[in-house]
Amino acid sequence: MVREAQALAAAPYVPPHRVPAFLRHLTYNAYQSIRFRPDRSLWRKRHHSRFEVQLIAPGLYYTTPVRLLVVSGCRVRPLPFRPSDFTYPSPALEKQIPKTLGYAGFKLTYPLVGRDCCNQFLVFAGASYFRAVGRPNNFGLSARGIAINTAFPPHEEFPVFQKFWLMRPRQNAHHMVIDALLNGPSVAGAYRFTIRPGQATQIKMRVRLFFRHAPRVLGIAPLTSMFFYGAGTPRPVGEWRPAVHDSDGLELANGNGEWIWRPLINPPRFQVTSFQLDNPRGFGLMQRDQRFSGYEDLGARYDTRPSAWVVPEGRWGRGRVELVEIPTASETVDNIVAYWVPHQPVTPGREYRYDYRVLFGRASIARQPAGYVIHTFVGAGRNPGMPCTTGRHTLRLIVDFAVPRASLSTPAQGVVSAIAPARIRGVTVMTARGVVYCTHPLTAFHSGSPFPKGIPSSFGHSCAVGPTP
Repeated sequence: MVREAQALAAAPYVPPHRVPAFLRHLTYNAYQSIRFRPDRSLWRKRHHSRFEVQLIAPGLYYTTPVRLLVVSGCRVRPLPFRPSDFTYPSPALEKQIPKTLGYAGFKLTYPLVGRDCCNQFLVFAGASYFRAVGRPNNFGLSARGIAINTAFPPHEEFPVFQKFWLMRPRQNAHHMVIDALLNGPSVAGAYRFTIRPGQATQIKMRVRLFFRHAPRVLGIAPLTSMFFYGAGTPRPVGEWRPAVHDSDGLELANGNGEWIWRPLINPPRFQVTSFQLDNPRGFGLMQRDQRFSGYEDLGARYDTRPSAWVVPEGRWGRGRVELVEIPTASETVDNIVAYWVPHQPVTPGREYRYDYRVLFGRASIARQPAGYVIHTFVGAGRNPGMPCTTGRHTLRLIVDFAVPRASLSTPAQGVVSAIAPARIRGVTVMTARGVVYCTHPLTAFHSGSPFPKGIPSSFGHSCAVGPTP
């Protein structure tokens, strides 16, 4: 497969063929009415595998069919398209389906919540996209095989996984292996996915890339999500729900032990933020607020959406994590992307290797050892209930932290990093204070005082900022 990717990159790029126009122009409801028959799942009848494969029909957003091959020991056989694998909303549409159409992708099932269940936990469909869930989650954010020129929209490329090898797992196996061949205008690549579902689903990835041309921005291990609005941002007129998002922040673990939390926003204009890192330990788009009351949405259930955490294997060296935030007026559009950008530019013809793991599950998959941010609020700089004495351009930023109880076995201190009057690019921090508080008993502590052993659960930082004269 690696040799096949290398040969692809050495040849001129040939775009994949698209499905017929009548399938591309289906309405959303019409496409959703094309249903796979679960009894036709691969490996259901004869192999008694914990894993089964359900197939996805092309149409609407999925315009490029893929080749699927099944590997059983030393045997490799193609998986032919069968229109009878699906039910259709009308006989007229069914008659139009070509017998050699091909599949758009596939879903994997596994008994996540019970021995007799077949729970969908991983989907490969569309370009190089895939998304997964852990045991307590519903589907939300996605990952991608690669991101090319994402911060330059007119030149962005979407390479495609054009061929998959599905390795038939053993009867009692708890993991499964999939190989994939990627191809795009600038790059070809070979991918191996070792998949282990569970409370958190883990996907171990081995990636080998060969470039035809050097992209302006190469994004490794990209994650894609949606942020419409949240608890710390303005609520659009007419929206009654407290928050609407698949992820609420970007979390980073630097190689020097530093942890960074960046709340997401729905910006007024296209925005890119970079975080310089050296041998990162991990990064991810997280859904930290997992309270139903944070969303009040029985349909979308944003409180059950997964977080995704990327763990590099080996030393990735210098580079940056780039966060792209795109304005959106709807929750139906993915407008958040995060990925790793290596410091060294790409040289066409060379082989590039990246090994990493992607975990999907609750926000705790990052295993942050210290206190972490749970809320960020922005408001007027005046004290609540008091007239403004600091000027109308002054803002108050409130950041709430949670402290793992396991870390409270020894005394800890709440530290405010910005010491007044600090200046940050034309902004003066006028006051900065840390307030340590606990939920039980009702006692408050000032930042700088040690936590009483075993009691506090969280603390907050509050600072007022205004324009520098």
